[in-house]
Amino acid sequence: MSTNIISYVIDNEENKVIYSKNIDDKIIKDIDQIKSDKKILFIYDKNISNKIILEIKSKLKITGHILIFKEVEGKKNNKNLNNLLKLFNLLIKNKFTKNSVIISCGGGVVGDMCGLLSSLYLRGTTYFHIPTTMTAIVDSCIGGKTGINYKGIINSMGNYYHPKRVYISEKIINDIPSREYYSGFAEIIKCGLIGNKKIIKFLLRDKNLCKRLNSKNLAYIILETLKTKINFFKNDIKERNKRLNLNFGHTFAHSIEMATDKFLKKDFLRHGEAVGLGMLCEIMLQKGKNSETTYKLTKQLLSKYNLPTSLEIPSNLKKKIHSTIYEGIFLDKKKINKNPRYISVKKVGKSNIMEINDFGALNDVIFKITKEI
Repeated sequence: MSTNIISYVIDNEENKVIYSKNIDDKIIKDIDQIKSDKKILFIYDKNISNKIILEIKSKLKITGHILIFKEVEGKKNNKNLNNLLKLFNLLIKNKFTKNSVIISCGGGVVGDMCGLLSSLYLRGTTYFHIPTTMTAIVDSCIGGKTGINYKGIINSMGNYYHPKRVYISEKIINDIPSREYYSGFAEIIKCGLIGNKKIIKFLLRDKNLCKRLNSKNLAYIILETLKTKINFFKNDIKERNKRLNLNFGHTFAHSIEMATDKFLKKDFLRHGEAVGLGMLCEIMLQKGKNSETTYKLTKQLLSKYNLPTSLEIPSNLKKKIHSTIYEGIFLDKKKINKNPRYISVKKVGKSNIMEINDFGALNDVIFKITKEI
């Protein structure tokens, strides 16, 4: 398979997404071309295939750089201040400078935390990222959002810092566990619904994406999704306007994640699974015939790609989880007045930022998305 490259400019700096069957040589080439102090910190998730990590390590060793390897665990509850400071202390201990290189290899947790680390250390170091979950590959690997969770609030500490390079590996995609793979399709569906009809048509037509049988089609849908995301954020990095549309589904998703983590178990839902449920919730808040059509289409796509269309919870916990989801909606970061905001998508490719002011309807939506088991 040939290498595909997406280039985009942020603050007069060129950033690239490189999609290839073999990313190792691409990383080495880019390291050779930058002006560094010959120090690299390679941070990787312990759950990634050992074979893949060993291949990357062996390639890094031939660069002649001083290498520090750090294994972490990419669980949501590890995305915290304590773990961030441990990585920070590692940089200080090994006398890293602004011209050092940080490379992260992992999903959204690892990418968010390492992006924040790279932005804060001496006010910015060179940062490369290798996403390893489908959700990270089609969403969080670009856009510059970094963050950690604090006081039980998702991404309550963070900033914007873009990786200089993002490397998407076909080998890594083929190694992603089934549930993680399908979880990423929620973000693909999201980008199609808010701004790219071609994605929706492709998802409805293609029969092999859900089984990873056609690498050419998979490359197409991933790159098309990333291009759609870039169109939303490139002129609105700090989410003042257009970029907010990329949060479709997330007002509810983050609240659902916090509630299920608290009363059921950590990582009860994958992020993409929660986003899928969140999209259904946000469509239900709307009214009209077009909304009903969009709801049916979204539910059809979620089902096709093995994503849940309801939140199944024990009957004895329904009241607690319901009230926690409701309260969590009001903690959403998009809120600028007293009422939370969400993204309205009445027609494919047409999205708008709306405010929730009907709290009875909000309660009804949470009730409808939950199912007792």
